[in-house]
Amino acid sequence: MADLSQAEARDTLFDTMSDVRAGMLGVQGSDQHMQPMTHHLDRDTGEVWFITSRASDLVRALGSGATAHFTITGQDHRTWACMSGPLVKSDDAAKLDEIWSVVAAAWFDKGREDPDICLLKLTLSSAALWTATGNPLVFGLEVARANMTEDKKPDLGSHVVIDFSTAA
Repeated sequence: MADLSQAEARDTLFDTMSDVRAGMLGVQGSDQHMQPMTHHLDRDTGEVWFITSRASDLVRALGSGATAHFTITGQDHRTWACMSGPLVKSDDAAKLDEIWSVVAAAWFDKGREDPDICLLKLTLSSAALWTATGNPLVFGLEVARANMTEDKKPDLGSHVVIDFSTAA
């Protein structure tokens, strides 16, 4: 499988994020396990937004800001990504209104006006993306060919690192 260009990789990442509801978010250096979080992607800005509780371990580990990692797996289990960038608390009421939902409301006793709501913004710096071929025949042929030749490794997918400072 040919390697993806930066633009193709970005599109694949964002399409995969649009197809799945949640991933795993963690604060670098916090020694905490990553947590499942619903993400809200802004394709134009490369920002990923999360709604959580001010009292959560995640917010306490974040402090005034830190580097975070967010991982997802595509619904087809052929795409995996790990994104990173600065994660900060945000008071952007317009963004909260934009992404607020009945699902988010279920977590807060006072709904959208609950003082415990904390909006987080992850600005993507980079993302590692892996894709795998979904064709079982191609998989079998690649494995067989790799086993018949010492210097041949199976070509079963692609891997690319997206640099969001240069990605369009």
